[in-house]
Amino acid sequence: MGGGGSALRVCAEHRGGINWLSLSPDGQRLLTGSEDGTARLWSAADGQCCALLQGHESYVTFCQLENEAAFTCSADRTIRKWDVLTGQCLQVFRGHTSIVNSRILVANNQLFSSSYDRTARAWSVDTGQASQEFRGHRNCVLTLAYSAPWDLPGAPFEEEAVAGGLLVTGSTDGTAKVWQVASGCCHQTLRGHTGAVLCLVLDTPSHTAFTGSTDTTIRAWDILSGEQLRVFREHQGSVICLELANQHVYSGSADRTVKCWLADTGERVRTFTAHRHSVSALKYHAGTLFTGSGDARARAFDAQSGALQRVFRGHAFVINCIQQQGGLRRRRAPEAGLRPPPPTRGPIPGPRRERACPPVAARRRGGVAFPSRSRMFEALARSAASPPDEGVCARAPEPRPHRLRPEVPAAPPTRVSSPQL
Repeated sequence: MGGGGSALRVCAEHRGGINWLSLSPDGQRLLTGSEDGTARLWSAADGQCCALLQGHESYVTFCQLENEAAFTCSADRTIRKWDVLTGQCLQVFRGHTSIVNSRILVANNQLFSSSYDRTARAWSVDTGQASQEFRGHRNCVLTLAYSAPWDLPGAPFEEEAVAGGLLVTGSTDGTAKVWQVASGCCHQTLRGHTGAVLCLVLDTPSHTAFTGSTDTTIRAWDILSGEQLRVFREHQGSVICLELANQHVYSGSADRTVKCWLADTGERVRTFTAHRHSVSALKYHAGTLFTGSGDARARAFDAQSGALQRVFRGHAFVINCIQQQGGLRRRRAPEAGLRPPPPTRGPIPGPRRERACPPVAARRRGGVAFPSRSRMFEALARSAASPPDEGVCARAPEPRPHRLRPEVPAAPPTRVSSPQL
């Protein structure tokens, strides 16, 4: 944070864009999932690649790193569990009939996944077998969150109903749903959005879900009763990402701003500007709000005052994810000649063993063709007015195995060129 926003290390061995990254709970390892169909484990201390995880037949959409295992999901319709020491694939989770997208969760010895096949599923982490299917959405499921049974004391319905906790899913059909994990039954359908639900966060102590949509609003819901509590209306573009911290909701939008709201009243507290494109990623840590944008820059803001503290430069394309390791430490500015070169319009040079601070996932030119998350959200926005069965994922194409393409195409191709993925 004290080095003027320059990169400390860059992990650049992937041959395609990076869709997600995950830090291990102990902060020692970093997992990245890429358009090249692989995932890689890195040492957070020195940026060295520790393991190459190969086996997926198409691009990796999301990854999750635990202390003893890594999990990846892919457009090849599968989820894989990996040994973090050897890089060996331990389990393949099969059952989804379309792209496994956006997010997987590992909790309570279960893995939860969402897919373009309009379902979410629960799996046994140990056996890889599906234990529950949540079917009811009329279009693809983009996002999910889980509330464990011990987070639901005094719930006003049968104890058996919450024995496995509650799963909340958001879909491009414009609804969110609350599911009883034990039975697979839909407990509540949260209706009110007029566009695709792109993101959600869960405040478990208050049993409140916050959803962001292409209709430019954020909505707060009681997940037990299904009641809509509040509507946050000041954004002028799709709400792409949400972060909940210290009873404040932070929302990143296609209108190039981040807004901070009081979670219990819906009052807007402040607006964070300075972005030149859609805000695609948010991370709050120790009073600092980190943002990632389609302008290929990460930024650090003072969360209380809204003041811009740092701009992190070096990426060439949209930043998809931000993770923060440990506390913020002041560092001396790097010596002359050690600052990474500015992004160029040609291919990024060969691998450089550096790691950005904070760690961010972004896309780079050359290698594998990849879809831009920001373009995907724009496609969702264009399709928001379509009937549910004609929406963005209603007729998702068969996933194609990744193919390496010549370096430096005339224009960076994108797998998402229309509202139909």
